[in-house]
Amino acid sequence: MRKTLVLAALFLLALVPAAVRAHTLPPQSVSTYILLDRTGSMSSIWDEALTSVNAYAVDLGKETPEDAGLKTSITLAVFDHQGGLQFDVLRSHVVPAQWRNITSAEASPRGMTPLYDAIGRMVSLAEKDNPKQAVLVIMTDGEENSSTEFNQGAAKAALDRARARGWEVVFLGAEFAKFSDAGAMGVDASQTMAVSKDGMTATMQNLAKKNRSYGQSQGQSKVTFDETDRATAKEEDVKDRQQ
Repeated sequence: MRKTLVLAALFLLALVPAAVRAHTLPPQSVSTYILLDRTGSMSSIWDEALTSVNAYAVDLGKETPEDAGLKTSITLAVFDHQGGLQFDVLRSHVVPAQWRNITSAEASPRGMTPLYDAIGRMVSLAEKDNPKQAVLVIMTDGEENSSTEFNQGAAKAALDRARARGWEVVFLGAEFAKFSDAGAMGVDASQTMAVSKDGMTATMQNLAKKNRSYGQSQGQSKVTFDETDRATAKEEDVKDRQQ
């Protein structure tokens, strides 16, 4: 009798559409950690960078039938070097519906680029939060030049720990196409992309959709950039300008 009931239940479950079954599962979640370069060389693209982050927050909150119920949050930190690492968390675990647009009144470009220190600090912050699923987004326009706490190996070790948890790490070059630092820290070429000044907002909107897919898939959908993404970012234009 029990066997008959089990078989009947399985039969009925098979008749339920996949989209309906998905909504009966416990809600998934994904935490985004955005590490934004605040150094002096970002001055000419700062407004576009902030606009793109705000656009990311809006699109991260947009549900689709496939990912309805997905819980999302954003932590934003900016960094530079002035007498040591300056690492300021401007938004912490903010859900998209409660996001307040970041403006230049809260942070403006200055100082040098302690990229390794900032990455180490951001990974430590995420590890303390201990989310099941997370995406680390690094946006910078330059190479490391002033870290004192972390060297390249230590920064790579921090990112290795993040990747070992199943977290995704992406590296966006803001009007910047040199990814030797990213590669040395283990970031795959499919997760690095040069982004032009006028491609930042669309790129971050697309990234929000990718990160929602990653979260809903329980980490099965990886966050990578394809040729369409690179065209949207106008990556080749950036490369041409840096030749």
